[in-house]
Amino acid sequence: MTALSDPDKSLPEAHRTIPVWRTGGAARPWWRRMLAFSGPGFLVAVGYMDPGNWGTDLAGGSQFGYALLWVILASNLMAIFLQVLCARLGLVTGKDLAQACRDHYSKPTSIALWLLCEVAIIACDLAELVGAAVALNLLFGIPLVWGVLITGFDVLILLMLVNVGFRWLEAIVIALVTTIGACFAYSIFLAQPDWAAAAQGAFVPSLPGGGALLISLGILGATVMPHNLYLHSSIVQTRAHGRGPADLKAAIGHNTVDTIVALGAAFFVNAAILVLAAAVFFKAGIEVDDLRQAHELLTPALGGAAATAFAVALLCSGQSSTITGTLAGQIVMEGFLRIRIKPWIRRLITRCIAIVPALLIVSATGGRDTVQLLVISQVVLSMQLPFAIFPLMMLTSDRAKMGPFANGPLVKVIGYAICAVISALNVYLLWSVIGPMWLGVLAAVMIGFAAWVRFGYRAPAI
Repeated sequence: MTALSDPDKSLPEAHRTIPVWRTGGAARPWWRRMLAFSGPGFLVAVGYMDPGNWGTDLAGGSQFGYALLWVILASNLMAIFLQVLCARLGLVTGKDLAQACRDHYSKPTSIALWLLCEVAIIACDLAELVGAAVALNLLFGIPLVWGVLITGFDVLILLMLVNVGFRWLEAIVIALVTTIGACFAYSIFLAQPDWAAAAQGAFVPSLPGGGALLISLGILGATVMPHNLYLHSSIVQTRAHGRGPADLKAAIGHNTVDTIVALGAAFFVNAAILVLAAAVFFKAGIEVDDLRQAHELLTPALGGAAATAFAVALLCSGQSSTITGTLAGQIVMEGFLRIRIKPWIRRLITRCIAIVPALLIVSATGGRDTVQLLVISQVVLSMQLPFAIFPLMMLTSDRAKMGPFANGPLVKVIGYAICAVISALNVYLLWSVIGPMWLGVLAAVMIGFAAWVRFGYRAPAI
């Protein structure tokens, strides 16, 4: 594809290319319509089971057993809530979250939001590239630096499928997700975890000392990722459905089901990683701080087949999440900056933005302490979350923009409560790490930025 992209369409090469209501001259039955809408949720879900999640889940399970399972469950429920709002925004307005921010905030505010989102994408891509590079090293002995390069650029080949047909890309991602799930189902079967303790950890909130807050915030950041919000609001627009109220209501319903099913699969994978770590490593008193260490320890504990399944799942996780990460980078750059660049150039730019930091870190550390590196990257994601979810709540609550699909009072209460909880946890973490003085300086900057965002908001005319 050599034509320049239309900056007024989100992901223009795939925009409204998939029919959903009719085939030939006849209307599709409901189950075929549901299948036609299925796919975007799974592209979003891979970001919820990427190597960054592996780092936080392995650290949580090996250090605290099953105690932090409730954090994964709570984070997943928050993610479903926010992703449904993103899908609704994209379906109703025909704009993705980045485009909506660009249109309805002042230019300086939009630029600031874009820069913060790019920081989040770099942190996320760092985890994905490092995780996939480690998997290639475990399976084939490929050096980490070459693994980063292979993972970073082979995704460009897969993204060419967008021009062939977006459904092909969705099919590949769903196949990778299915492989990840099968690998962990096999490993969990071998590990024989304590299901009573796991149930207690999932439904009885507790926060042990000794770094549990840092890991919990990492789990939150790894689960509710900022760039996934931008991604989802865009890829739901690949479906060609009617624009009438009844059509929009049906599309929102189908995408809600797709989101719940896909993120339910992501919850299974995240919970399985933590349960596996608790059953094997915590039980043996081993604190895991490296992905390769986890792989090596699985061999004597569960056998070589389980260790191979771990590496295969890690490779599938890194590869699938780099695909969606590249799409998210494209959507964010196009949406905030309204640029007109050929798709292959734009994707090369977004890949290079992520590859350079990953190469520097891998070269500097030699690939050691990968779990700690992944946890830190996910905490950075958690810090960026408020700058995506507050605008999302404002935009989807705007009746002039959303019409009858604007957030009702209950949704507003739940949504802003989620925003407040995430922000408060981040403030507490910063207080613990940098102390009250620097936190005060940072708080003054953040309050100024929040006021900038609030008063920079321009509601569209009715």
